[in-house]
Amino acid sequence: MGTTRTASTARKALSRYHGKRDFSRTPEPKEGGRAGQGVLSFVIQKHHASRLHYDFRLELDGTLKSWAVPKGPCLDPTVKRMAVHVEDHPISYADFEGTIPPKQYGAGTVIVWDRGDWLPEGGSEADARKALAAGKLKFELRGEKLKGHWTLVRMRGKGDEKQEPWLLIKERDDAARDLADYDVLEDQPASVLTGRGVDEVDSPPKKAAPAKKAAAKKPEKKAAKKEVKKEVKKEVKKKTALPATFQPQLAVLAASPPSSPDDWLYELKFDGYRLLARIDKGKVRCFTRNGHDWTDKLPVIAKALAKLPTESAWLDGEITVEGGNGAPDFQALQNAFDRGATSSIVYWLFDAPFLDGQDLRDEPVEARRAHLARLLGKRPPATLRLSEAFDASPRDLLASSARIGFEGIVGKRKGSPYVSRRSADWIKLKNQQRQEFVIGGYTAPKGSRSGFGALLLGVHDDKGRLRYCGNVGTGFNADRLADIKARMDKLATDDCPFKPMPDGANAKAQWVKPTLVAEVSFGEWTREDRVRQAVFQGLRTDKPARGIVRERAAPPETSPEASAETSTEASTDTPAKKQGARKPMALKITHADRVIDAKSGITKGELAAYYDAVGTLMLPHLRGRPVSLVRAPDGVGGELFFQKHIQNREIPGVNLLDPALDPGHEPLLQIDSKTGLIGAAQMNVIELHTWNATSRAIDRPDRMTFDLDPGEGVGWPQIREATLLVRTLLDELGLPSFLKTSGGKGMHVVVPIRRQYGWDEVKGFSQAVVVHLAKTIPDRFVAKSGPRNRVGKVFVDYLRNGFGATTVSAWSARSRPGLGVSVPVAWEELPALTGAAQWTIANVAERLATGNKPWAAMERSRKGIAAAMRMLDYKPQ
Repeated sequence: MGTTRTASTARKALSRYHGKRDFSRTPEPKEGGRAGQGVLSFVIQKHHASRLHYDFRLELDGTLKSWAVPKGPCLDPTVKRMAVHVEDHPISYADFEGTIPPKQYGAGTVIVWDRGDWLPEGGSEADARKALAAGKLKFELRGEKLKGHWTLVRMRGKGDEKQEPWLLIKERDDAARDLADYDVLEDQPASVLTGRGVDEVDSPPKKAAPAKKAAAKKPEKKAAKKEVKKEVKKEVKKKTALPATFQPQLAVLAASPPSSPDDWLYELKFDGYRLLARIDKGKVRCFTRNGHDWTDKLPVIAKALAKLPTESAWLDGEITVEGGNGAPDFQALQNAFDRGATSSIVYWLFDAPFLDGQDLRDEPVEARRAHLARLLGKRPPATLRLSEAFDASPRDLLASSARIGFEGIVGKRKGSPYVSRRSADWIKLKNQQRQEFVIGGYTAPKGSRSGFGALLLGVHDDKGRLRYCGNVGTGFNADRLADIKARMDKLATDDCPFKPMPDGANAKAQWVKPTLVAEVSFGEWTREDRVRQAVFQGLRTDKPARGIVRERAAPPETSPEASAETSTEASTDTPAKKQGARKPMALKITHADRVIDAKSGITKGELAAYYDAVGTLMLPHLRGRPVSLVRAPDGVGGELFFQKHIQNREIPGVNLLDPALDPGHEPLLQIDSKTGLIGAAQMNVIELHTWNATSRAIDRPDRMTFDLDPGEGVGWPQIREATLLVRTLLDELGLPSFLKTSGGKGMHVVVPIRRQYGWDEVKGFSQAVVVHLAKTIPDRFVAKSGPRNRVGKVFVDYLRNGFGATTVSAWSARSRPGLGVSVPVAWEELPALTGAAQWTIANVAERLATGNKPWAAMERSRKGIAAAMRMLDYKPQ
């Protein structure tokens, strides 16, 4: 790792550390500790001083470089945690756990929350030293809790800080986790040395987890492993590190079997809990679909998994309890957990995404099942079973599954890979309607019944509001009534959680906080969006209430969740086609059958039909703003004409503005109706661009646009990273930001602002933002346009913020091969985007239901930019 500092230099680096402490009173080490030979160590200490925080320390040059992270590290790449650079600590501090006494610096309790090795990008201490000086250190952690790649980025402060502010950011890799699904700080709070919590440092160390006993390998087990490996590894691949975390593939609810049933495998749908098992050198951990560790709840299954002849694996399946008829009984499964008697639980395995150093996710589902079958062998442990696949008629299988008491069947497209998200390559077909609901209240019992009468059910709508959708009053026994009533008593509230309140419910309902989730079967949905003939099946503890929405069935071929990654060719069904019969367009389109894009085969008539179909979503972005048109008379690839003013003849539905708005030119254009959109398409317009100001206040911009323009050699992962970094800076400046795809190569970040400044001031400030980015992170950003300047970097185009400058409108098509579309997206969606032209005229129909919801808060988010200007020391001229 390079040469280390001399002892005297290290002592000098510790002078601030020594000056803050009285070592006659504090148990903290004064010095000591040996530098690693060829490897660098790291430690994260959980420190409960005046406030709970985490101390992040990296060994470098004979000391521990240290940062105080108030909120602790986060595995979610979209979450940036502030990290304050503090004094170096001695290497021996990595082993310190104890209590720092009152009136001493940092008084409070300390535990070693995580530790391990770290590797700087480049591999040497010299590389790390250079990166730290530059203000951006990228590195890999190999700890017991934290793994994968991370970045520390120094932020530019006001210049008078006693301690430098940095950001600690998780890179997107296999170790990354969505914070909504898994919080490593909450799920793993204890010391890796003693198992104690930060407030238990004076207690005896806790016993080691029993799972470690599984590490002992018996000779016969080794022999069995060798035999299985010979078969499983017939096709030798390069070893892949086992991810620390993993997200399951989820199925789409289908209204009917697919039209080509021979292309699918079918399995029984088990009525239980999804479970993912991680096996690594004898150590087994069992996780729910949301990342909760249930290993301690399932000791029998964990023990059985530890006996499997594999060194490492991620296995996917469902846990159930058999009922009296041999079919899974969801109520019996929940009873098993309630009683703490889980030995009757069976783990049905149906996939093996990782096995013995191989990443099998890209292999066909049939091959992964074959690997799994060989792993389980002919006589697996009684609690582990292989979910059989049936190559038969789905309608016959559905009928058979109903007769034997199963919920339905799951179809898996032959040849499909494993993807960690919801995918139309997996579909679920149910014998009856059934889904989860949030419990928002209950009615009083009647007659001899105790507990409650009926549960009031709800699901969340697209805006996150809980909508009432009916009651369930059957499916309970006396024990279940008492148990649920006791749970609801703890959640009682006077506030109705439903919006709006159910008609006539206030007088007879007792409201509860909407945190309990019930699984309910029912006959049908009514026109009023209520469930009929509902029967309670059980409570769900593996799914968060906030994620419960109405589950809508769709044919698998047109499912909105269909994955662009798994399709083999683009669909030519435009939004107009998918909406079926439509009213005639307001204008006649001439030469409608002329192909305007050779790549997709889209015609002029189909483009006009697209603008007709998307007009309701697009017009809010156009109305009241000057618009510029990009005409392509010869289609994509031909000569383009950029039109800002009226030329030759008027376009139906396109309004002419007051010439005084742009003196010395013909009138500017504005489109406020669907007729104008279709009229533009008739005149061979493909793209529509808008100003950053409205026509009524054209001298005062009401938004800033940052167009991320990647240079040669910049890949999509770098564009996503750059987009997040732009957002991070805007967050630090206190400015809200909204995101959309460009439909081309880059991304657009839009900042809604108050009309306080003119064009020159807003453009100048946006340039200052870009210059700051380029200075702070010069290996990612450049402040000058031009292809030569942008090689390997991203130019954040601030020139869009000048008078007369425009940016392509949301929902506009782009005059590029494939006809990409600019689409508003939520920041939370950025990590899953596959490109800036992910949506095109051909596939955008799947996005229309989401529409403008990601930008719903834009108007109420407007802020002034004076404070942000001061933070960047920008003074308007």
